[in-house]
Amino acid sequence: MNRVLRKKGLSLGAILLAVMLTITACGSGGGGGSKSASLPDLDGRYTPDPSTPAWKLDTKKETTDLTWYVNADWWNTDFGKDTVTKKIKEDLNINIKFITGDDTKLNTFFAGGDMPDIITVFDSNSAVAQKASTWALPLNDLAEKYDPYFNQVAAKDTMNWFQQKDGKTYGYPDYSNTQADYDSGDIPAKTAFIIRQDVYEAIGKPSMKTPEEFVSAMEKIKSQFPSLIPFGFNSIGTGTGSLGDVLQDYLGVPLEDKDGKFYNRNLDEDYLTWLKTLNTVYRNGDISDDSFADDGTAFEEKVKSGKYATILLDGVPQQGGNLQTFMTNNPEDKYIAVDGPQSTVGNQPTLNQSGITGWMINYITKKAKDPAKAIQVFTYLLSDEGQALVNFGIEGETYKKNSDGTVEFLPAVKELQLTNSDKFKKDYRMGEFIFFGHDRYKALNKDSSPEAIKQLQEWGNGKLKPHFILENINPDQGTPEARSLSAIDTTWNTTLVSLIRAKTDDDFNKTLDAYKKFLDENNWSKIVEIRSEKMQANRDKLGIK
Repeated sequence: MNRVLRKKGLSLGAILLAVMLTITACGSGGGGGSKSASLPDLDGRYTPDPSTPAWKLDTKKETTDLTWYVNADWWNTDFGKDTVTKKIKEDLNINIKFITGDDTKLNTFFAGGDMPDIITVFDSNSAVAQKASTWALPLNDLAEKYDPYFNQVAAKDTMNWFQQKDGKTYGYPDYSNTQADYDSGDIPAKTAFIIRQDVYEAIGKPSMKTPEEFVSAMEKIKSQFPSLIPFGFNSIGTGTGSLGDVLQDYLGVPLEDKDGKFYNRNLDEDYLTWLKTLNTVYRNGDISDDSFADDGTAFEEKVKSGKYATILLDGVPQQGGNLQTFMTNNPEDKYIAVDGPQSTVGNQPTLNQSGITGWMINYITKKAKDPAKAIQVFTYLLSDEGQALVNFGIEGETYKKNSDGTVEFLPAVKELQLTNSDKFKKDYRMGEFIFFGHDRYKALNKDSSPEAIKQLQEWGNGKLKPHFILENINPDQGTPEARSLSAIDTTWNTTLVSLIRAKTDDDFNKTLDAYKKFLDENNWSKIVEIRSEKMQANRDKLGIK
């Protein structure tokens, strides 16, 4: 699953948030430190049973209203209108009011004390996540008191990974993949180099594996398709889009040095060779200046309209609707995945997917009005029953089961998915309600992915490699090294753009040298030391040798 660019280092908002969390922990309503808030009794509503999910036992008659904050403006706040959420509402007897926002909105909850029942964030290294024991309820305690069936559907490795110093786990993510998940082959790639099929055929289906071949192909595209942008990439925003670690993974840049220590992949010679190649492509006029300024919406509109001839695309599933729209309107011009740029030193692609940390991390707050019902929501969405609903809909209404254990959408549902992806999302919402999603369920239904991305995902078979050792290795927030890393990351983001847009080779080299000097002046050696230590801790935690 593609993840939203995570903010690295310590921003002013994070500093303020850390202060607010400290105040909350010290106040009477915060349940300070790691001490658990007292949990209300069930008062005879039901008797918890380890073999039965609590939502099936709960006798509470009145509908429970839950407020769920998602720290992302793009989340669909509708509830109860589509097939998926209507069924959730019915089964659990709940109404969910979704609130969305950014870090500033999140800060207001901790400042004002008017907390929602459930909070979803996207950064396990944030002050919010690190201090979850001060404002969230332990999932272990909630399961023990209200819903022991939770322990049957929650992955033990994931619970251990998120365990805090008090020995308890407060947040649970979606798309948390273990080594077994990678080994299963059920996890599809989310990265691909894609090209419009009509363009590919018109320019002679050339190889684009070497820098020279890539530059030549871009020139052919510009000559034969002047209305198209020869090469596109994910929106850069405050990060690196798909030109940073995504391109590094595509090229198979090593995850560690020969001694198992942290390796600065940004300065890998193979990667720099390809950045120089992209600089040549830019200077030839084959990369649009607009691409560096486009936000996510602008990028998606260009994908949907087929404006890019080629794209280094990260988040293939998330662009499935846009790619399907283009394919439906232009069936002969659909995007296909080809090998594209390859390592100049013989490395094979090591594409990343969601690691054990996952993506969206969900918490039940200490201010939850009905914590029993809240943990029932977690259990329901993690269970096979809940996963079947959010991925496939309702048996007999939207899908059928096959004798081999797989499922498939019914003809009318499949037809709508192919011809009107926007209406498909609005009416059904299968594959969209992803708080506790996992790709192993999607593998049961070949129609889980739009037709437009199936070949793209098939291209990625065998190219995934877990990046577990690199998860959560940044310096702890609030430390001098964290502040230095924040400055370094910001500098690298601007440096990367400047390298690709350099007017001369000399400008390219001067920009690179300035970045190296900035590293030396900003605690880089200490950051490398910290990251290397945390990499070893990750190995120890997961038994990696």
